[in-house]
Amino acid sequence: MAQQVEVNAEAVRQLAGLLKETDLTEIEYQTDNIKIKVSRSIPQNVVTVSSQIPAANPVSESSPAVSRNAGNDNLENHPGVIEAQMVGTVYLSPGPDAEAFVSVGDTVTQGQTLFIIEAMKVMNMIKAPRSGIVKHIFVQDSQPVEYGDPIIIID
Repeated sequence: MAQQVEVNAEAVRQLAGLLKETDLTEIEYQTDNIKIKVSRSIPQNVVTVSSQIPAANPVSESSPAVSRNAGNDNLENHPGVIEAQMVGTVYLSPGPDAEAFVSVGDTVTQGQTLFIIEAMKVMNMIKAPRSGIVKHIFVQDSQPVEYGDPIIIID
């Protein structure tokens, strides 16, 4: 028979408050005898249109993860831009030797994982806010990003 464990509701409330305060999507706390994991969905209204491409960390033309569309100089103003919701490191695949979550030209569905942003040692899976086609990827794998940096365009 399974052992009944009492839930520390105050610890869960504190972790949930910390999630909201830090704008993370998931947090985990563990001691020797208890493990608490709290996660939340990011509201779709968090995704906004970017007004500029960051000057730091330029992307090379030869990067396989990046598409260059020479005919469109205003990609950063595209209404389908998905921005970084937090400061961290973006990962385009689930692991170093794994295939990317998405590539330019892929059709994605709402809720599908697009990339990961690691913030404070927490891996935050960033999901597609809508279905569409991946038109452009602004970043390279393992690149640091700031809040509001454009990451990907879904058209």
